[in-house]
Amino acid sequence: MKPKTRRLRIWIGGAVAILVVAGGAWIMLPPRALSFAGGHTVALPDYTGPSPVGVPAELRSADLVSRGKYLTLAADCEICHTTEGGQRFAGGRAFPTPFGVLYSTNITAERETGIGTWTDEDFVRAVHKGIAKDGHRLYPAFPYESYTLLAEDDVRAIKAYLFSLPVAHTTPPPNSLRFPFNQRWLMGFWAAFYNPDQRFRPRENRSPEWNRGAYLVEGLGHCGDCHTPRNIAQALDNRRKFKGELIGGWRAYNITPDLISGVGGWSDAELIEYLRAGHAVGHGSAGGPMAEVVDASLSKLAPADVRAMVAYLRTVPAIRTSDLPTPRPNPASALPQRTVAGVDARGEQVFEGACASCHSWSGVSLLTSYATLTGDRAVNDASAVNVAQIVLSGENRRTADGVQLMPAFGAAYSNTEIAAVANYVTGRFGATRSHLAAKDIAKLRGSSSQ
Repeated sequence: MKPKTRRLRIWIGGAVAILVVAGGAWIMLPPRALSFAGGHTVALPDYTGPSPVGVPAELRSADLVSRGKYLTLAADCEICHTTEGGQRFAGGRAFPTPFGVLYSTNITAERETGIGTWTDEDFVRAVHKGIAKDGHRLYPAFPYESYTLLAEDDVRAIKAYLFSLPVAHTTPPPNSLRFPFNQRWLMGFWAAFYNPDQRFRPRENRSPEWNRGAYLVEGLGHCGDCHTPRNIAQALDNRRKFKGELIGGWRAYNITPDLISGVGGWSDAELIEYLRAGHAVGHGSAGGPMAEVVDASLSKLAPADVRAMVAYLRTVPAIRTSDLPTPRPNPASALPQRTVAGVDARGEQVFEGACASCHSWSGVSLLTSYATLTGDRAVNDASAVNVAQIVLSGENRRTADGVQLMPAFGAAYSNTEIAAVANYVTGRFGATRSHLAAKDIAKLRGSSSQ
């Protein structure tokens, strides 16, 4: 081979290697949560506006435990660390992942099975760095890459509140992660790439309300952990920030300002109402994990904080989710429709027997707006994941008008029947019909029964 040809191949090989490394870095190293905002940041002590961290103005003079209670509510701690019917914060809730199942830990002040021996410094390190008292690494199912933004005083207040509550002598089941994901030390490398370990810094070119909303959405509320897709390393891919993601068998929808697939077509009042009550007329009701967040957290926040969250969400880049069409706004016929093209006839039969009395044949409920299907994002989602999930598991909560939302029908109907009724609902009331099969419902149930 001639020297000139050899040099050319070396140059080409080097260029290809550089492109591969650059492409891999682009995929593996997404921007930080607030990178889109630009502008100059300042440390909290140097910020001249109202402090964006801590509790609302009306609670600033409250005692440490009361402030910690509010911050714990805003951080959604109880949802993850409490099993259904179990003692608050005692842990044990299962979190399925692509690599196995994780269980939340006991964060009561019990000394043997909880965090009763942890100092303030131990707790702050866990929240900011993902490192437990004994030095073992925490999995990022605990969203320390978001909580790292929290002011240290806020973290200490959360601990004070947790230590004021009854203790629980409870040990969660062991995690069942596959090798090598069961090697906690590997999380040190994950954290080096994806946990900035930096506290929130206000932006001087943004309003005080925006900064407060950013702290609540990105830090305490860690909304991206459900609504932002992840890369192959299971880190938040902020290039697709808030585009929506499938998590825990439910679909967390697009919350960017996109007019078609996001919340760009919602008024501020509608979005505020949805966050505070889990429902907005013409847009539907929250279900599954989002309903939990509303009930346990968002509904208990100060109105000004919810407004700040909305103000912040309005400014994130709009992203289109291609499989989410504009929701169909108009009611269906008020008369029974025996068939929907391509849908198993059992779908109509199940709807007539279990659904029509509350949801109405038109999709506009005569009982409560919470049961109206018209305009609902889930009904206009051709994957029908959330429609099937709500049929399976129901929604055990009370609405603002006193109505307790729907019972679970998972035990009453087969996978085939639930697939059929989900397809019927999306076909009759939504923009695009779904094509669920019995095997899809079996997967949602977590079994292969038919």
